[in-house]
Amino acid sequence: MQTINIWHKFDLYWRKITLTFFLLGGIILSGFSQDNYRPINKSGQDDQFLSYGFFLAAHTSSLRLKYSDAFMDPENPDFANIQSIQPVFSPGFSLGFLLKMRLHDQLTFTGTPKVGFYEFRTDVNYFQTDDFEQNSLGVRTESLITEMTMVEMPLLIKYKSMRFDNTRMFFVAGANPMFRTKSQDEADADQLVLKSKDVALELGMGFDFYFKFFKFSLEIRFSHGLSNIYKAETSDQNFAGAIDELRRKSITLYLNFQ
Repeated sequence: MQTINIWHKFDLYWRKITLTFFLLGGIILSGFSQDNYRPINKSGQDDQFLSYGFFLAAHTSSLRLKYSDAFMDPENPDFANIQSIQPVFSPGFSLGFLLKMRLHDQLTFTGTPKVGFYEFRTDVNYFQTDDFEQNSLGVRTESLITEMTMVEMPLLIKYKSMRFDNTRMFFVAGANPMFRTKSQDEADADQLVLKSKDVALELGMGFDFYFKFFKFSLEIRFSHGLSNIYKAETSDQNFAGAIDELRRKSITLYLNFQ
């Protein structure tokens, strides 16, 4: 048995998505900066106590895995055939609405109810056997796919910088309670079973761009699940006892319109 450090994979995804975010932001900012006499646009409803909008989002998500003590024990023969269990990042998307309450010119309370479509892939790597096809390393990989449709209600505090012409930078932080639309009885049929409810910590940043008729916001947000959502008793017993905890994590790129 051996453990595989997947944090370097998370770091690669983080770098790629962050680079994409700043490239898009730079392209939009360069368009704004080409005209030094651009009029100040009044779009975005920033002066109203309540304002509304919608968004589209693309995310990549995975699971944070903690092995059980039984799996880590080299003297335990129960999981001697398992080399490692490795969550893999998978793409998805979500869409929803923006509900904003103005607390101050630079401070906003924001609710973003949404529906998210997730796919969690987990690779279970078994040591070589004669009955199955294996790769050049003598390991056979079984990929487990868990699909989830989640109803989410992120509640966020948004802190905005002073407005500079038609642009503004902001930071967001808050909590995201969520629940799955599929019943637990249906989910128990999966090989890797996850619980239906979770709460995640959300942190992000972005830019507001004020156009003539609407405000567009480009935002990147990181989400870390706080609950252990693993249900060992109904997962595949070939590997169920090797896992102690599973927690969600995701990186999301939001396109907001107001």
